[in-house]
Amino acid sequence: MNADEILASHRACRRLTRQAGSNFPAAFCLLPPAKRQAMHALYAFMRHSDDLVDNPLSGHPPVERLRQWRRAFEKALSGDAISGKETFGFGEVDSLGGAILPAVIQTVREFQIPPESLLAVLEGVEMDLEPRVYATFDELAAYCERVASAVGLACIHIWGVSGDNALGPSRSAGLALQLTNILRDLSEDAQQGRIYVPLEDINACGYSAEELQNGVVNRPFLRLMEMEIDRAEQFYREAAELPRSLHKDGHRIFGLMMETYHALLHSIRRHPADVFTRRIRVSRWKKLWLAARWSFLPVRHKKKSE
Repeated sequence: MNADEILASHRACRRLTRQAGSNFPAAFCLLPPAKRQAMHALYAFMRHSDDLVDNPLSGHPPVERLRQWRRAFEKALSGDAISGKETFGFGEVDSLGGAILPAVIQTVREFQIPPESLLAVLEGVEMDLEPRVYATFDELAAYCERVASAVGLACIHIWGVSGDNALGPSRSAGLALQLTNILRDLSEDAQQGRIYVPLEDINACGYSAEELQNGVVNRPFLRLMEMEIDRAEQFYREAAELPRSLHKDGHRIFGLMMETYHALLHSIRRHPADVFTRRIRVSRWKKLWLAARWSFLPVRHKKKSE
């Protein structure tokens, strides 16, 4: 990969990131330029992987597109030339993958991101190809660790991390964020046959998967939401230990991301039934306030006694 190819690839990653409309990229501005560029590349990898499943193309099975994307990533990691047309086998169908891959590989190498983290994300995305339910929280956690915690483990290599105590809190951060997403998207996912709330929890609260798919709000539903929100809160508390291990700019971006999603969880707790009627969001003013706070206020590591 020459410098021009890598530069063009990073531009493609930034375009994809801007078009996604997610909460995450807004926090990238808290990082210095090199780390910000790396986060755009990492996000583009995640976004493209998701889109291969969420936006299927006629005549091109998502499972095959995803597996060819994985083969292209592994081939590029080994040092082989990257060409969207040659590696994907679908001509221009996956040309975007070919466009962003040089930047992704350069980022993995520069920041020593374990490739296993990105491969775990692809495994998690592949799990979404078929409608599924999860019998226990342990089963759900295995999925969340692939699609969310693995992302966190990749991010901390970009943000800067010291010591050996970051893995546990990083895992918890991924679980906290993914559980928040699951609760926000409860109705939409259920309509597609994807029930991410563990069946053991549903049954314990006297609710049912059928009621969930039909949007039934009753006392068992409210008990179920309280149970899942409390579980997510526990992971937010565990994740709060991560800033001790992060460099200063990593502390800022992590704080902004976590507070934004924690605010979303608080909104869900206040209006749990609304997950069936609207997409619960953090208000624009709340986002601006959080961005200002983490951009300008000093950051400090809490003492263990606090």
